[in-house]
Amino acid sequence: MSDRSVTVLAGGLTHERDVSLRSGRRLSAALRSVGVSVEEWDADAALIARLQRERPDAVIIALHGDQGEGGSIQTVLELLDVPYVGSDSHACRRAWDKPTAKAELARSGLATPDWVVLPHSTFRELGAQAVLTAMVDRLGLPMMLKPDQGGSALGAQVVRDAADLPAAMVDCLAYGNTVLAERFVAGVEVAVTVIEDESGPVALPAVEIVPESGVYDYTSRYTAGLTDFHTPARLDDRSAAAVADLAVSAHRLLGLRDVSRTDAIVAPDGAAYFLEVNSSPGLTETSLLPMASEAAGRSLGDIYAALVERAIARAR
Repeated sequence: MSDRSVTVLAGGLTHERDVSLRSGRRLSAALRSVGVSVEEWDADAALIARLQRERPDAVIIALHGDQGEGGSIQTVLELLDVPYVGSDSHACRRAWDKPTAKAELARSGLATPDWVVLPHSTFRELGAQAVLTAMVDRLGLPMMLKPDQGGSALGAQVVRDAADLPAAMVDCLAYGNTVLAERFVAGVEVAVTVIEDESGPVALPAVEIVPESGVYDYTSRYTAGLTDFHTPARLDDRSAAAVADLAVSAHRLLGLRDVSRTDAIVAPDGAAYFLEVNSSPGLTETSLLPMASEAAGRSLGDIYAALVERAIARAR
């Protein structure tokens, strides 16, 4: 791999810039440890000219938020015919929009918590309290609120008391114009990474997530010590197989490629519920994909070096 020139794109101009930079640094170090020549580039106004001038053999997208997961940077790389690791622009858009992903998987028979999606304008035009009351009547409490698009749990929160719902809605809408409200499902929260190899998509061991606060929000995700992780997750064999099947099914049904991470809940009866899928999983010191790869006995560098070869081979 020493003769390959690989560019890791990190940073960008989203709420998740800092997380992206941390992911990029860790991924670059992992690739260098297995002999890959890597440069880290920011995604800014100079990017297209630089890609044309210094054309790398392949790009790995460590951007988070809309820029890295919503399909836009993938579209640019496709326009320039630059090979890259990860899902194509169309699949990224399907996965990035949480209601779209949930609807597609629900139509295919996969379990996902009941939900409603409403733009900010609906609350303003029809009366916020009337709409919120109807949401509680439909979904019950506790209720999960999150922006319909976005990552790192920005704006996501659990509402347990109807009196807290208006303030929670305002907080959620600070990160987008549309809110996704879900029926809250109690259980074991897990994340399952899927990696593709010559045999197809394979699920790595599930990571069980136990936040100290009870909610896996932005602070719990990126502050060391605030969340306990168990890899593999403390599930019985049947439940472990169910979440692995769920993650692989989500990866396939949404047309994802190379790597993805599915977040899910395993209910007390063992049923696995899809929450969302990430097409550009985080790679920071508290991120879940590196934990899963370690539990599988595979180094982060080796995994991504192999994905680089897949990306280059697709372009031939």
